[in-house]
Amino acid sequence: MQLPDLNLLPALDALLRTGSVAGAAAEMRVSASAMSRTLGRLRRVVGDPLLVPAGRGLVPTPAAEAMRPGVRAALEAASMALQPPQPLELASLQREFTIRSSDSFCVSIGSDLVAYAAEAAPGVRLRMLPEGDEDPADLRDGVDLDVGVLPALPPDVRSLPLGTGGYAAVAREGAPFARRPLTVEEFAAVPHVTVSRHGRPHSVVDERLHALGLARDVLATVPTYSAACFMALGADVLALVPAAFAPYATREMALVVLEIPLDLPEAEHGMAWHLRLDADPAHRWLRTAVARLAREQGRASSPSPGVGLPSAE
Repeated sequence: MQLPDLNLLPALDALLRTGSVAGAAAEMRVSASAMSRTLGRLRRVVGDPLLVPAGRGLVPTPAAEAMRPGVRAALEAASMALQPPQPLELASLQREFTIRSSDSFCVSIGSDLVAYAAEAAPGVRLRMLPEGDEDPADLRDGVDLDVGVLPALPPDVRSLPLGTGGYAAVAREGAPFARRPLTVEEFAAVPHVTVSRHGRPHSVVDERLHALGLARDVLATVPTYSAACFMALGADVLALVPAAFAPYATREMALVVLEIPLDLPEAEHGMAWHLRLDADPAHRWLRTAVARLAREQGRASSPSPGVGLPSAE
């Protein structure tokens, strides 16, 4: 559809309200001759005289009278459409956010995020998706925020680091090896439960043990850290979980945290979102909340030196 020159709309509104070329010119801050030429253009576009002489003044035609409310409404709608976003009102915000993350995030940060949103923005709903075969293209339409160990990102995706995190081992309180710190030989000798979305038992842990002439027995691989903790409750095994996740697990389960006696690199975590949401006030509020909670968690659960485990993937 080819639109007419919308710059004519304010002039038409002024002409119809004032019923005068001079009055409309003064309101639009142009000369009377310029407004007279604009009226001529409007007559050609509309196909109606609009304003016709009546004594010393002008009167609107029936078509002009019929157009008056529609012109005013169109001008107001155009003005509102071009206004900048209104200040964010959290108390009245109605929004649904889809966040993709691990169950470690859901437990350690997600629970605090839900509590904060319920108080500050009760109309917000959080939809958590599990990690899987992450495709950054999902951020273009299906996922609002990706949190965790991020893949390589395309140019249209923004990201923010959330810090690094080590990992720890947890075991049931009554396990015979859980009464004191483990040597690396003891660590390798105890059966392990590791987390891998694709069932891969091998990770950098095995590489570091191999360099020391040791090997471990990965008794099971599970897709979530919560599942690993429940397995550790029922068997004499070590479950390898994020250090930030471990305090939550030991608070709710009869588990103890054991340091991993290996020099391991830490995983870098971040959050990513598509450029389409970069300037959105509501999404900016969500990102700010996640970043703040991640900082607070980092201060509260800094791992001991030497505790670290990158993703089993």
